[in-house]
Parts: sequence; structure tokens; C-alpha cells
Amino acid sequence: MKKTYQGSCHCGAVRYEAALDLAQGTFKCNCTSCFKTRAWMAFIPAADFHLLSGEKSLREYQFGKKRLHHMFCTACGVRPFTRGTDPKGADIVAVRVNCLDGVPAEEFASAPVRYFDMLHDDPKATPAETRHL
Repeated sequence: MKKTYQGSCHCGAVRYEAALDLAQGTFKCNCTSCFKTRAWMAFIPAADFHLLSGEKSLREYQFGKKRLHHMFCTACGVRPFTRGTDPKGADIVAVRVNCLDGVPAEEFASAPVRYFDMLHDDPKATPAETRHL
């Protein structure tokens, strides 16, 4: 069931709310950026995401094909979400699941996780090894 969560960066300068259903799945990817930042995300429609505060504290990082806008807090460096478009052109947000506040450990543990092999630009494949992600 879709639920509205509050989320933030580490220092609290950036705060948002996002409506999502963790039971519908989360994802981890093995691209060099996600691997280095231990990203754990959930895609949602942009309409289900609302930045509450911290717009002036956000900066953007892009790499590769520069289709995604990885946002980070200039004060603490945490990357609470990423903006982009899905393959059909719809605006989406990839919320960092680990930046959601007040979520019980059991709810995190029960969220299904899919893995994408973006290190080899193949979103339809699962990496051969995922335990380190």
C-alpha cells in the first residue's frame, strides 16, 4: 500500500516527502556511482515527490549519458534523491530508501530488492554477484 514517507539528508537541510509502496520493490545497481555510494532506491512518479526544504542546499551531479540528475546536499554531501525520466519520457524520482526517516527496520528488511547490471549498461540483467551491493 502506498504510504507517504518523510526523508532527509544527514544534516536535515534537505527534507522531502514521497508517496511510495516499499512492498512494490526497491532497487540497487552496480554502476560505479551507485556502487561507491551504496545506493538503495525506489522509483516513483515525480508527482509523488515533494521537496519540503533545502532547494538552495542542493547541487546536481551528472555522469555518463547525463540523463539523471543526482542531487546532493552541499552541507553534508548526502544524495537523498535523483531526478530523471523513465524510458517512456515520464518524469520520475529515484528516492534513496536509506534516506527515509523513521521507517522501522522490519519494513526496510521486508522491502523486495531488484538488481540492475548498469555497470554493463544492461538494465534487464541482474549482476552475477549482488551480495556486495
